[in-house]
Amino acid sequence: MQLVIEKSALLKALSHVTSIVERRNTIPILSNVLLVASNDHLCLTATDLEREVIEKVPAKISENGGTTVQAHVLHDIVRKLPDGADVEISRGDDDRVSVVAGKGRFDLQALPADDFPELSTDDLSHKFTIKSGDLKQLIEKTRFAISTEETRYYLNGIYLHQAETEGNDMLRAVATDGHRLAQVEIPLPDGADGLPGAIVPRKTVGEVHRMVSETEGDVTVEMSDAKIRFSIGDLVMTSKLIDGTFPDYNRVIPTANDKELSITRDSFAKAVDRVSTLSSDRGRAVKLNLNDKSLVLTVNNPDSGSATEELSVDYSEEPLEIGFNARYLLDITGQLESETAKFLLADAGSPTMVRDSSDISALYVLMPMRV
Repeated sequence: MQLVIEKSALLKALSHVTSIVERRNTIPILSNVLLVASNDHLCLTATDLEREVIEKVPAKISENGGTTVQAHVLHDIVRKLPDGADVEISRGDDDRVSVVAGKGRFDLQALPADDFPELSTDDLSHKFTIKSGDLKQLIEKTRFAISTEETRYYLNGIYLHQAETEGNDMLRAVATDGHRLAQVEIPLPDGADGLPGAIVPRKTVGEVHRMVSETEGDVTVEMSDAKIRFSIGDLVMTSKLIDGTFPDYNRVIPTANDKELSITRDSFAKAVDRVSTLSSDRGRAVKLNLNDKSLVLTVNNPDSGSATEELSVDYSEEPLEIGFNARYLLDITGQLESETAKFLLADAGSPTMVRDSSDISALYVLMPMRV
């Protein structure tokens, strides 16, 4: 194998594929990136046996072939090379890979390309195209609510599925950790009809978000009951899905909350942030005291003191006192885009629904705390 490639193109591709490579691996080959040169392209592949990332970049190929080298070592070398440098990569007969740029030369240990594991793909029965901005929205507005509790593994991802809203077919993303729930939907893309429900793992969600943040264009999504694949340009990511059943989240979405609170999102978030300075690290509880046109935020912490702040709000229902985790409140208000946040409440012990006054595609549910 012998090729020449421009540094910036190689570095960009390495950044994409090495992001899933663990720095410490009990299986040596999993620390490596697979390099395959053919047809004027260098194809880079990395895997952790749960996910696989492949990217093709143009290169001047003198000799076709393949090998594997340590992914992070190669990435660090290329990152430190001078900007604009041409990088020559070649493999000799001694199974060592040479990386040459200018007067610098690096000889790296290699493992055979034939030993590199391939993430076998089932028959990916469903295929559709989605705008990168739409996919980014589905991820950004829900991923904060993904559970990190490994014992509830079926909550460790975003549930992507087909749903119906007011007679319209939608592609819906839902995440919950049992304390809060985030739901966002877009019109169902062409080709997604009959889509099987899929729980996309948290790490995969993060990688896909990077993909759509760095690269513009439509994303092709292919899916089976066990795997999902995202393709954008020359970058392809395949991932196993979480093998579990997502709970019936509709049961926790309130339908009879009749007390409506409208409040300026920015001033509310800043007030919550200020008073929660005195909340305990464990509870992070803040109490909301609602009266006619008035909201009083209160935090009491026996170890550090107390804090209160009053805000003028649009509320004309009967008085209500309810507590929430301050961090959860800030997470949800951080997803809202309009100036006004709407809270739909029932009582101190029931879930509260939060909506963006200008975005009906997203809704959030927050469980109260005892304070």
